[in-house]
Amino acid sequence: MRIVVKVGSSSLTTAAGGIDPVRVARLTDALAGARSAGHEVVLVSSGAIAAGLAPLGLKRRPRALSAQQAAASVGQGLLVHRYTEELARHGLVTGQVLLTVDDVTRRSHYRNAYQTFAKLLELGVLPIVNENDTVATTEIRFGDNDRLAALVAHLVHADLLVLLSDVDGLYDGDPADPGSSLIPEVAAGDDLAHVRIGKAGTAGVGTGGMQTKLEAARIATGAGIPVLLTAADLVAEALTGARVGTRFHATGKRRPTRLLWLAHATEPRGQVVLDAGAVRAVTERRASLLAAGVVGVHGSFVAGDPVDLVDPDGRPVARGLVNFDAEEIPALLGRSSHELKRELGAAYEREVVHRDDLVVL
Repeated sequence: MRIVVKVGSSSLTTAAGGIDPVRVARLTDALAGARSAGHEVVLVSSGAIAAGLAPLGLKRRPRALSAQQAAASVGQGLLVHRYTEELARHGLVTGQVLLTVDDVTRRSHYRNAYQTFAKLLELGVLPIVNENDTVATTEIRFGDNDRLAALVAHLVHADLLVLLSDVDGLYDGDPADPGSSLIPEVAAGDDLAHVRIGKAGTAGVGTGGMQTKLEAARIATGAGIPVLLTAADLVAEALTGARVGTRFHATGKRRPTRLLWLAHATEPRGQVVLDAGAVRAVTERRASLLAAGVVGVHGSFVAGDPVDLVDPDGRPVARGLVNFDAEEIPALLGRSSHELKRELGAAYEREVVHRDDLVVL
């Protein structure tokens, strides 16, 4: 079995905010146990910023992006070194994989990311994955590592995603409320209609919460991967099949991984407005978007950026990687590919968004 395990900052740190060696050792012992049982394991780990706080003399996770990046730069090496030492006690080799959205949404990059994971697992390496926080150009949000884990699980063709939290599962109310009960099984999204979702923890080192974990579970189960949500202290039991935490059953089938990332890991840089015919062509026939079906454009973007395709009422119907800059599109509106080729040259005959780079929302 191939298992992806995700652990957050709050499950790795002490009350003072630094990395807790006891917690790291407990986690790595459980991962090594899973490997000894014949499973392949990929670890998605937050904690780089938390690990960098103490060496930089910071008491809490900084708000400024540059300070977050500095802490991540210092802490990422320290965190992976800790994992490397602990797993070496069990004779296991680790490999660090730092991902950006481009690594798995653009076709050539995605193939390389997949091949890297495949070779690492073939060689018996235990990959440790994180976002490439040190060069992020948008706000670093640790909660996104839950979503990252769900997408990595699909990328590596995992059989199970284990989300480790600071609570032992999903409750139908506040876990601190004596009247709340653990939900042991979730078979479909409708099972959560009555659940009140709590807020992120207060440790000051992470930004994730139960909402991000439910979103990760929705992505993974919708792509055919079951999910187990439980406490980090119960990781050994979780990896040996014990009945702990909350199990989310798979609700869908596997889909092209790159398009899953495009739908869930990208932020649109703008909007391309479609007429009713183009909406039907894109959503029902899974056709490429041609200039003839475009009636408007909003935002500032360049070729290769993700954009939302919206209907005449402004409702997003799909997301794709656009082939033109925003400033080029107004001159193309409503014109056929043959007309564009004749008047502007062969370069303008291409689709606005090719169907291979498009996912229906």
